[in-house]
Amino acid sequence: MLSTSVAPLRPCTMPPKLQGILPPLHLLGVVALLLCSSGLCDSSLTIEDCSVSPSIVHGSYHDMSSFFSFTTVLYYTCDEGYILVGEAKITCRNSQWSSPAPQCKALCLRPEVEHGKLSEDKYQYVEPENVTIQCDSGYGMVGSESITCSENRTWYPEAPKCVWEIHNGCEQVLEGSKLIQCLPEPEDVKMALEVYKLSLEIKRLKEE
Repeated sequence: MLSTSVAPLRPCTMPPKLQGILPPLHLLGVVALLLCSSGLCDSSLTIEDCSVSPSIVHGSYHDMSSFFSFTTVLYYTCDEGYILVGEAKITCRNSQWSSPAPQCKALCLRPEVEHGKLSEDKYQYVEPENVTIQCDSGYGMVGSESITCSENRTWYPEAPKCVWEIHNGCEQVLEGSKLIQCLPEPEDVKMALEVYKLSLEIKRLKEE
């Protein structure tokens, strides 16, 4: 009887150079698979499409993106004296930003107008809010009655002044009964009455 023998199987030996190339190729294939599964392997789309980050005036942004993420995440803040209007955080994926970049609007402090009233009275205003001033009775306005909060955090034009108007017949007041009508402040009226009373006493003493 003829005996047959089968040679034992030998493991396939790979050249050392090829063995060093295979792990990177395997990793590259995994990365390509992830890109294609998320729609990023389209030849018209590249990761650099989100590399240009929109900047803002009077503010800045911080890149909060993860190193292993294909989504760009930006967080915006404003300089002191400005307030953020819009979304503070925006993201970019597949070459599309989630929303436009926000804006930094100026904050203007309440305009101080003595003897005047504001159409809307509050501590601070946001650019480009407008305020109308009305002077108290007996006062006239010097300047514009309408002012606007501007980008440089000041009012434009400059806030007006309310000045006391001298009415007809008040240029030279000699009778105490007219003082209340011609003086702007109660304190001034009281002082004037005291002076007028003193002048009458002096006049009486001279006549005696």
